Amino acid sequence: MPPSPFPRISTVPTIDEDLGHVLLDQARQAINVALGQPALPALPARQDPRLAERGATFVTLTIDGGLRGCIGSLNAHRALGDDVRDNAVAAALRDSRFAPLSADELQHIRIEVSLLTEPDFIDFKDEADALAQLEPGRDGVILFNGCQKATFLPQVWEQLPERRAFMAALKQKARLPVDFWSPNIMLARYHVNKWKEPAPGE
Repeated sequence: MPPSPFPRISTVPTIDEDLGHVLLDQARQAINVALGQPALPALPARQDPRLAERGATFVTLTIDGGLRGCIGSLNAHRALGDDVRDNAVAAALRDSRFAPLSADELQHIRIEVSLLTEPDFIDFKDEADALAQLEPGRDGVILFNGCQKATFLPQVWEQLPERRAFMAALKQKARLPVDFWSPNIMLARYHVNKWKEPAPGE
């Protein structure tokens, strides 16, 4: 197995609900500022020291349950606060699958922040062996094939609970045929802690 491209994290934030509130607040504030909206009331914990530790996040935006943007980092290469703010703005304005979020949509979006563990490569003999090792509902998966790469967060298992269908869709995301397999394919898995805003109006 090749050396991991993911740097080791010397300090890992403590996972708790307070951290979730802080990350959601950071994401919401960043999107507000990017759209030229007034700042929201400050949370007392906004200067949480864990925001200065390295961390990797994905920020997912939905409206009425439908995806509206999702951008993230697979490796912890910068401060957690910078990562969640930058990914929030990118999900709102730079996800190529969607038009940039408008100020009118801002009150309707629901933000989810996922904090990733360090990915670990999976050792497998073939596709069947790889599929057998995946834990539906728990594993986020990264697929590498040369310069092609794609990932699914663990939340995707909610729509694709069967391993083979999950892998087929992941290949498609990497712009590979659903029946493609190669000795060059590498897979890595990670887990997430996730926090989601209440639905608008709740």
